[in-house]
Amino acid sequence: MSYAVKEIFLTLQGEGAQVGRRAVFLRLSGCNLWSGREADRATADCNFCDTDFVGMDGANGGRFEAADLALKVEDLWGKGERRLVVITGGEPLLQLDAALIDALHARGFEIAVETNGTCPAPAGLDWVCVSPKAGTSVVQRSGNELKVVWPQAGLDPEALLAWEFDHFLIQPMDGADSAAATAAAIGYVMANPRWRLSLQTHKILGLD
Repeated sequence: MSYAVKEIFLTLQGEGAQVGRRAVFLRLSGCNLWSGREADRATADCNFCDTDFVGMDGANGGRFEAADLALKVEDLWGKGERRLVVITGGEPLLQLDAALIDALHARGFEIAVETNGTCPAPAGLDWVCVSPKAGTSVVQRSGNELKVVWPQAGLDPEALLAWEFDHFLIQPMDGADSAAATAAAIGYVMANPRWRLSLQTHKILGLD
């Protein structure tokens, strides 16, 4: 299988429970909740996405076989231990499979994935972050962190506490009302201490 890759780059993990950790980000193209076209945003299952996942025209983008893709990730990492690759999208579980997982593990990488949870996660992942979207059918209800973008009409975070995750995070929705979203997220965490605040520190710091 060849993988459609939007971009690959070395950065710091900007959000979630592993914030601040050095990581190679591998962004796979495509999503099942939005086409990526602005003309379709209003009617998409997820209409607040802030990521360009369309095509293969980003840094180091293109089509790769598993072994070549793992080698590109290794080249970007360079020297050093505690190798981490974060596979994201779009929706990465539309493409991520055992062959790519095995190829990355063979090069010593811990594999994290960021998913909307509508596809089941394949075996062998080291870290699973699920960010559910209101009105969608989430089948991946276990993992390492549950990250709720807030506020979302039609989504009740308290109903998600029965899911099997180690970390429960509330993250303000970016956009025109980001200040109000941040205040709402802080207020929610203060009133519901099982949840923890997550910020998009990569945007604050000006990182990719």
